[in-house]
This record gives sequence, C-alpha cells and structure tokens, in this order.
Amino acid sequence: MSLEPRATPRVKAGLWVSMALRMGNADGRFGAVIRKGDPDAGGVLVVLRGREGLSVLSQLRSAEGELAWMRATGPAPVDDATADAYIARQVKFDPDLWVIEFEAPDLLPPFEAKLV
Repeated sequence: MSLEPRATPRVKAGLWVSMALRMGNADGRFGAVIRKGDPDAGGVLVVLRGREGLSVLSQLRSAEGELAWMRATGPAPVDDATADAYIARQVKFDPDLWVIEFEAPDLLPPFEAKLV
C-alpha cells in the first residue's frame, strides 16, 4: 500500500472546457473559446470580463494534485491590453493552451474553483 497522496484524476482539457462553458451558459455567465488548445493535454486560461475590467485565471495543481486557480494578472482588474499581453506570453510558452472567456460582472468564475 502506497502512502503517497493520490492525485485528483485529470479530465481532458477539451472536455473540461465544454463543461465550463455549459455551466457558464446555465448560470447566465456566457462564455466563448478564444483559443483552442490541445484537446487532451492542454492547459487552460480563463478570462473573466467584469464591470471594472478583466481578470485572467491560470490553472495549476496544488501539492496534493488538486486543481486550483490563481489570478495571474493580479488581484485587481486589468485592461484588455494587459490581459492580452499576459495571454500572448503564456501561449508562446505553451502552444497547447486553451483560452476561454466569460462574462463575469463580479470577476468570479461560473464553475467551482479553488482560488489561491
């Protein structure tokens, strides 16, 4: 018997994106795919478009292997140019990256998310 912590099973990126978009649409936080990534192994960036500006969430894994999100553009809303520049840098680093955007007046995601 292994004493190592078990990682949360990983869902394919394309499937996760479809689920997130459906949850957003059901919640009135309409979303769209801005950039398609690798359907199996791509990472995901989530752009939240709020009243005050945008916030970009970056997907990460905790030490226990659980999915978590960080506000990659900082705690305060940013403008389109700042968000676009961040996304461009990340896509250059990871060409398999998905980018999805949601209408989110409160800058909160429409899916269950542990924000770190």
